Amino acid sequence: MGRRKLEIKRIEDKSARQVTFTKRRKGLLKKAKELSVLCDVDVGVIIFSSRGKLYHYCSTNSLTEILQQYQNCVAMGPGAQTAVRGMQQEAKSKYTGLLKSGELLQIVDRELGETCVNNLTVKDLVHLEKQLEDALIQIRATKTHLLLDSISNLHEKKIAE
Repeated sequence: MGRRKLEIKRIEDKSARQVTFTKRRKGLLKKAKELSVLCDVDVGVIIFSSRGKLYHYCSTNSLTEILQQYQNCVAMGPGAQTAVRGMQQEAKSKYTGLLKSGELLQIVDRELGETCVNNLTVKDLVHLEKQLEDALIQIRATKTHLLLDSISNLHEKKIAE
């Protein structure tokens, strides 16, 4: 099957557009991973589908680290990027960007304000429970992702030896 030149314009057929999106998304994420491994660079890719679903890849432990690095470089200008990079490498730790339990409690207190749990309606409590469940699912997914990344890194190191 040969390749043909594709005119870059919106694909009108909805199913063909979805198939193309899926293939190109996978290809883009694969290229981002290859770039980060081959060139030892930090890569972050964020994709929002037309339905609003989030797809992302991050070569470091946290996408917020890469975004913070980007914001620092933009704020300081192009000349200071090398100095910023050196300082960030020294300050980087495995759990940068993760909130401590005390910080989470402060955020919850701020969100609830002066509202007491006794004054919440059943509907409010159900909504709060749903938010907590969603957060727990997201945390478990992140944990699984980090574990899989560390396992693959160990596997790559073993193969390299």
